[in-house]
Parts: sequence; structure tokens; C-alpha cells
Amino acid sequence: MSQAPETPATPDPGERDAAEMTPHRLWMPEPVDEPPGGPPRRPWVRAVALALIIPLLLVTGILVGRVTAPEDPEPSAPAAQEQENEAAPDVPPITSSGAEPVAEIAAALLPSVVQLETRSGLGSGVIYDTDGLILTAAHVVQGVDTVTVRMSDGSSTDGEVVGTDTNSDIAVVRVEESGLQAADLADEVDLEVGQLAVAIGSPFGLDSTVTSGVISAINRSVIRPDGTVASMIQTDASINPGNSGGALVDRAGRVIGINDAIRTESGGNQGVGFAVPIDQAAWVAEKLVAGEPVIPAFLGVSGTNDNSGNAGALITSVEPGTAADDAGIQQGDLITKIDDTTIEDMQGLAAQIRATPPGTEVTVTIIRDGEEITVTATLGDTSTSS
Repeated sequence: MSQAPETPATPDPGERDAAEMTPHRLWMPEPVDEPPGGPPRRPWVRAVALALIIPLLLVTGILVGRVTAPEDPEPSAPAAQEQENEAAPDVPPITSSGAEPVAEIAAALLPSVVQLETRSGLGSGVIYDTDGLILTAAHVVQGVDTVTVRMSDGSSTDGEVVGTDTNSDIAVVRVEESGLQAADLADEVDLEVGQLAVAIGSPFGLDSTVTSGVISAINRSVIRPDGTVASMIQTDASINPGNSGGALVDRAGRVIGINDAIRTESGGNQGVGFAVPIDQAAWVAEKLVAGEPVIPAFLGVSGTNDNSGNAGALITSVEPGTAADDAGIQQGDLITKIDDTTIEDMQGLAAQIRATPPGTEVTVTIIRDGEEITVTATLGDTSTSS
């Protein structure tokens, strides 16, 4: 079988200076190694200390959530039992009025979160379609075209990697199962800093693990290990190796992000986790399922930070014939907002553009000659950039 199609990482043309600014770098750990020639295994709790130590890269940065298993033999996972699946509805929105909102969220979402097992490691995934489509992180299924999908009830089935996009670190897996319970995706839902956030996944192979915290920041610009810039949700809900591809959920039980990485100086969770916003993940998934290329958006500017200390992206050049040129953006403009998102620096501008689908019309707020103006730009894509 040929390997699932993959969209390679691309640089940030038009936002070229952004990738050189690195205030937020992420570290992504190696997956949990599986035993050669045997069925997938789950690591014992006693092996967690080893799993924390072995994958350390001894650098400060961002850790991606796949875990490495210990070397000592482990018992095989129980054989999957055949089950007659009946049609199951999508997860209904949760209206929590009780004292245990996290427990209510867990009860509703756990059937929709799975563990993904490959020959190289373990990760997590989120069922988002009752016909068997699963969202996960691209690095969880990197280099493979089939996975073992372990459901929350302990049963297992084979999954096919439909496609991966390394720019967003999103992938889609398909299983031939019916009656699956699909999670509710929070498309176009406004998020607030401080609101409840619940992470569900399989840290260190411990499936159906639930942790909670808050949204610490939205539209946080970070730099991935491959140098690409991303706009992500930051949370203090505990995310560890193995959580990647799992769900970050709001109080209503809606998936707001796909857990992806942590910022750490020790290799363990330090309360700084990151998730790919679900709007971006869902758009990428739609392209992957349709077999279409996932091409990042393109504004068509180069720039830097303002040396005078003002927040924003200072434009140093505009590429002719691009979205920025058509919108009337000029050299010397200071871009301070894209729609309602504040732009702190050039890295933030690059991250916000990359998180937006090509063809989207955005309102750009600019400071020009001391006055604030707004222009409208329809984003192009990197395939048409020079």
C-alpha cells in the first residue's frame, strides 16, 4: 500500500522575516516504541518514569505528544472483540449546571476520543464523523499508512491514514466502522481567555485520561520544530506525550482544538500546552478527505518588528500583484489587527495568515502616518507566490 498523501511544510513567503523571530519554540517528543513483531502494547504505570526520561532531547522547546514505550516486555493488549455497532448520534451540546462540569464533559466525550497505535508509537485521535473519520496530529501518524485504533471501550480496529498536512500538523484517519459517536466541533465559536478547557487523550499510553484547566491564551504565535509559524490555543490543562491528536474541549462539550505540543524545559508538562484551533483543523481535514492539496494562505508582504516599540508588524515591502498589493497596503504600514485578532509582531502576522484559509476576506487594521485605517484583503495562496 502506498503511503498516505502528505502536504509538506512550506516556508512563509511574503512574511519572510517572521520565521527568524523565535520567542515561542515548541518541543515535540518521539512516539512510544512498540515491540518488534508483536501486537501493540500499553505501557505499565511503573514505566512512566522511563517514558518521561527516554525521549528527552535535552533542549528547551516544544514537545509533540507521542510517547516512547519502555524496552522491557509487556503483556499484549486484549484481543479486540467483534461488536455489532448501532447508529449513534453526534454528541449533544452539554448545558452544565451542576458542580462537576468536567465529569459531564468526560462522560459525553470519552466515547469519541481514541488511542492510535502505530509501529513507532502511540497517540490520540478524535472521531468527528459517524462514518469513521478521525482527526489527529500529523506527527502521530508520520510515515505510516495504517494504524490500530483503540476505542474507549477497549475494542480495536484497523485505520487507514487518509492524508497528513505538516504545515498545520493535522491528519485524518478512516476506520470502517458504523455507529460511532462523533464529537461536536466548535466551528466559529469565540473563545475567551480564562474559560474552562478539558484535555482528553492517552498520555504515556494511559487511554481515556482527562485533565482540565483554562484557556491561557488564544492566537498564540509559536514556531514549530520545522521552523514554520503557527497560531495556536494555549492551555494549562495537562498535556503530555501521547496526548497529541486528542481533544481540547470547552464547557459545552465542543472540541475547540486538537492537542499538539507543549513548551517545556524539562521534557514534562509545565502547564504550557498548545492545540491547533478546530476551525483550522476542520478546514485542513476537509481538504485531506477530498484529496485536495492543503495550500497555506498568502498575504504578500515582508516585514519586521517596529523598533520604536509599537505593537504590530512593520511592512518593509509589498509584493506586486498579491492580496496586500490589491488591498493598498504600503511599505511603512504597521499592521496591528487581522479582523479582531491583535497582531503583536511580524511572527504573529505570519501565524495568523497561515491559520486562515486562502480566499478568505480579512479586514486589516493599519497605522499609516500616525492614523489608523482599515483595508480589506482577499488572501491568496502560496502556490501563486513568486
